[in-house]
Amino acid sequence: MYIAVINGPNMNMLGIRQPEIYGHTSYEDLKAMIQKEADSLGVRVSFAQSNHEGALVDDIQQCYFNKADGIIINPGAYTHTSIAILDAVKAVGIPTVEVHISDPDSRDDFRHTSYIRAACAATIRGHGLPGYLEALHFLCGK
Repeated sequence: MYIAVINGPNMNMLGIRQPEIYGHTSYEDLKAMIQKEADSLGVRVSFAQSNHEGALVDDIQQCYFNKADGIIINPGAYTHTSIAILDAVKAVGIPTVEVHISDPDSRDDFRHTSYIRAACAATIRGHGLPGYLEALHFLCGK
């Protein structure tokens, strides 16, 4: 099984950006945590992160050509603005889980709208970084 983990804007700043919301763990530590869990499940994972919407669309489309079995995506602020990311997830037809470290519904009003949610098999929000592991287990059927 192969799962692609795609992260949007500012995720590369984990541990630096608003640690009171996102914690002190770095993006590299997050990737290591996911990799360790994937190894224990016998799942291959890849990681992509971009601050640019078009690059994220490219990453999603590449999942189709690389025959990913699932996508874990945290689109960051593009959650609330990007129809292009929604369309890309719809186009590839790969089971996708939307993950948010915090719970957007408990934050600013503009964060309550998720365009991508309509194309996702599940949404995990407000569970911190372990939400990524929940998404991995969901996609693996465990």
